[in-house]
Amino acid sequence: MRFDTKIGIVVREDLADWQKLNVTAFLASAIAGGAEDVMGEPYADAAGNTYLAMIRQPILVYSADAEALARTHTRALSRDLPTAVYIEDMFKTTHDEANRAAVLEAPADALPLVGLAVYGPRTQLDKTLKGLTLHT
Repeated sequence: MRFDTKIGIVVREDLADWQKLNVTAFLASAIAGGAEDVMGEPYADAAGNTYLAMIRQPILVYSADAEALARTHTRALSRDLPTAVYIEDMFKTTHDEANRAAVLEAPADALPLVGLAVYGPRTQLDKTLKGLTLHT
């Protein structure tokens, strides 16, 4: 199935593996919680056990250096695409309120980004993510 929308997560390439995984998980949760019609239906196995619903479409995870991450952020904002950010200072906090306060303190053009997630029409995301490589 080909979706009209696309989900992209971009993670800064110089992070430790645990940080990359943590950032990716948090950013995927932002898409799940903030983008309309992105969630599928709950799951069930043959024994009748039920499981939580997941995002209904593939998520492409990209790797980028700080410059490419900042460029992607600028592109996403200029296209008014739903975007989530994760900044360096969030590694030092322990809860959501402190995370939001850390982001609020940084100007948009100087966010110390370590990751971002973006969602929207496929053609717009292709332009926004142009030049990035998929994470390996």
